[in-house]
Amino acid sequence: MRKYIIDDAKRCLQCKNPLCSKGCPIHTPIKEAIALLLESKLLDAGKLLFENNPLSLVCSHVCPQEDQCEGHCIMGKKGTPVFISAIEQYISDYYLYNYKPVCSLRNRGKVAILGSGPAGITIAFLLAKKNYDVTIFEKHDQVGGILRYGIPEFRLPKRIVDQLMATLIQSGIKIRPNTTIGSNLTVDDLFRDGFLAIFMGTGVWQPRKLNIKGESLGHVHFAIEYLKNPSVYRLGKSLIIIGAGNVAMDAARTALRHGCEEVLIVYHKDKSGITATEHELQYAKIDGARLELNKLATEITDEGVVFADSEIYLDETGHKQARAIPGTEKLYSADSVIIAISQGPRTVVASSTTGINLGQNGLVVVDGLGHTSREGVFAGGDVVTGARTVVEAVVASRKIAETIDEYIVKKQAHPDKL
Repeated sequence: MRKYIIDDAKRCLQCKNPLCSKGCPIHTPIKEAIALLLESKLLDAGKLLFENNPLSLVCSHVCPQEDQCEGHCIMGKKGTPVFISAIEQYISDYYLYNYKPVCSLRNRGKVAILGSGPAGITIAFLLAKKNYDVTIFEKHDQVGGILRYGIPEFRLPKRIVDQLMATLIQSGIKIRPNTTIGSNLTVDDLFRDGFLAIFMGTGVWQPRKLNIKGESLGHVHFAIEYLKNPSVYRLGKSLIIIGAGNVAMDAARTALRHGCEEVLIVYHKDKSGITATEHELQYAKIDGARLELNKLATEITDEGVVFADSEIYLDETGHKQARAIPGTEKLYSADSVIIAISQGPRTVVASSTTGINLGQNGLVVVDGLGHTSREGVFAGGDVVTGARTVVEAVVASRKIAETIDEYIVKKQAHPDKL
């Protein structure tokens, strides 16, 4: 692919008002980076992208570019868009592995980051650059959150997450792995020990249940748990995946790479209700997964899943729901079953801390700047919005990093007024 990068970069029209950047949630300076690349200023191009988005390399791999930068490229109106993701990937890969960050002086106060997913990593980088003494508390043994434990290797190589971890350490950021705030240590302990602000970026790791008979059987698994370490699972030759979001597609493609020969993705609505991107759906099909629509799971058995034909109706709130059509039940045989119907937050931090309000869905309630209802505690990313894209987490985190900085400056200047 790389030998075509320059040729494709030369196709960029250097538009006066580039629609590609407007279509990007974080407004990546695409045309400027391409111009620097063609001037043989690769490090300058990488610096431009990294300073706009510390996870530029990650986003070049996992963003739905067909809906964002590439989907808005003017060249795509009558032909093929510039392959922006490949160009960004080339530039950002080179830069991240040559980047020598300036180590934080750690002289502006302590900040705790709970969780090292996209939101936590972004805020850690931005605050370290402002010379804060940043500590990341991560419940797993390695940094990355959903980047490491939720996105398959074939979509995001783990070497990238490893390099991000190395860069965090080089930036003067402390990492405390295997530590869950809310169990042995609490938010109150952090404030006691001198942390001036705390950011919650703990993601959404609680799988949602179907609440049907058979869900506790030994051959049934949740997708978000399976993706953490698929090599330890023994799924057999045939697999049914219930759900049709991006996580379901990742689980399907991963299972096909780990010995499954038949993977059937079953969804209870028609194609218009599928939440996975068309791009991810097509890749799952190319990899060998099959899709069946308008089937509602009614029971899981040792032999497989009982599905019924489904019909859509509007509930009292006007939302579309599916219900089984009586008499249409049929057993679909499978060695294993994976449930992939979204996930919510684990509330261990909030439940162990007074003053942090949660919404009805269990997500943390914040204002437009990331303040929670507890002074000094901020939140962002999936724990606030539910599962979203990496770039959306980065966009929110840039604003929250500025909010945390402003909060600490005011607190240090007027400690009695906050």
